Amino acid sequence: MKSNPQDILIGRYDYPLPQERIASHPLAQRDACKLLTYRRGGEPAEHIFAELPGLLPEGSTLVCNNTRVINARLRFRKDTGAAIEIFCLEPAMPADYAENFACTDSCEWVCLVGNSKRWKSGTLTTTIEIGGNTHTLSAERVRPEGNSWVIRFSWDGRASFAEVITAAGEIPIPPYLNRSTEAGDSTDYQTVYSHINGSVAAPTAGLHFTPTLLDELDRKGFGRLEVTLHVGAGTFQPVKSDAIGDHPMHSEFITVPADTIRRLADMNGNSHVIAVGTTSVRTLESLYHIGCLISAGEWRGEVPQWYPYSDKHPRLSTREALITLADYLEKDGSDTLVADTRIIIAPGYEYKVVDGMITNFHQPRSTLLLLVSAFIGDDNWRPVYDYALAHDFRFLSYGDACLFVK
Repeated sequence: MKSNPQDILIGRYDYPLPQERIASHPLAQRDACKLLTYRRGGEPAEHIFAELPGLLPEGSTLVCNNTRVINARLRFRKDTGAAIEIFCLEPAMPADYAENFACTDSCEWVCLVGNSKRWKSGTLTTTIEIGGNTHTLSAERVRPEGNSWVIRFSWDGRASFAEVITAAGEIPIPPYLNRSTEAGDSTDYQTVYSHINGSVAAPTAGLHFTPTLLDELDRKGFGRLEVTLHVGAGTFQPVKSDAIGDHPMHSEFITVPADTIRRLADMNGNSHVIAVGTTSVRTLESLYHIGCLISAGEWRGEVPQWYPYSDKHPRLSTREALITLADYLEKDGSDTLVADTRIIIAPGYEYKVVDGMITNFHQPRSTLLLLVSAFIGDDNWRPVYDYALAHDFRFLSYGDACLFVK
């Protein structure tokens, strides 16, 4: 945390990305994609993702985001024929993801509503089939919330909302793919280790792993831990301001077992923590700052956007912060951290937990490109991306991957 990056101009993180370089579909074999490797001070190199076990530093522990993408896009049609699209963003009542998905008659979500001018009042309905039984799903607007709406869903029968949304919705693939959702996306856009429902976008760096590759990593003695960050639609939110200090970072929901936090504290300095995806990066780095907020008596359930750069930050060691957090959970009788994070990681940030990351290639002028630049060096991201463009790497969600190590 060397300096406050709020004056950084996002225009410095632009680059030409032709549409044909954006992968619209994944490769048939997930781990056959390209893997760009880079260490600060070195040169980029090209490998295949299946070679990962031979490229990781000895003693590495991979930290994966186990979130699962939900069928968040629901389509209704009014009696007039007008099509209304409801995009579920996050649970409102109950606000807890697990409790919400377990509801068996009604629940509320914060949603984006497409063609909302055609839906000024009334209840929308559609029929769905679950386990051979037909159900009626209803949606009604409760109240506006910013640019979104709180929508109450209700349904007949005893199905859970997890079953309802699976039957009624579709996987919300990213808008930059410029195509409609296809049947294959229901499996292609999930990691093989996903099992906690909640995301509206995949943690795409994990899409390259296969069961065979995970088995090989296990055989070679690499550790593996799981965290949960439910990816929100804000991950696609462009930076519209010239200076990033004027960009409001989106909040995302994280959960991390207390045991995982203690293990991270104990391995500090003795193992390389490799985050699989920028969502895992945000989660891991947020743990450090939560420990610091607790130490300062300022923890309120969410990591503020600019807290890492604050003059009031106590600057604990990584181990001190993680132990503080773990002790806090133990005293509270909690076996899992449940929190929100708005942390923005940009050049000037000093990484505290993450020693390496596996990630895809990110959009121009994005906060994720800022995160990568902060890790590999502000003068290095462009040569790395130039190399990828010159060597036919595929970009964005279904594209190729990178391995960056300190």
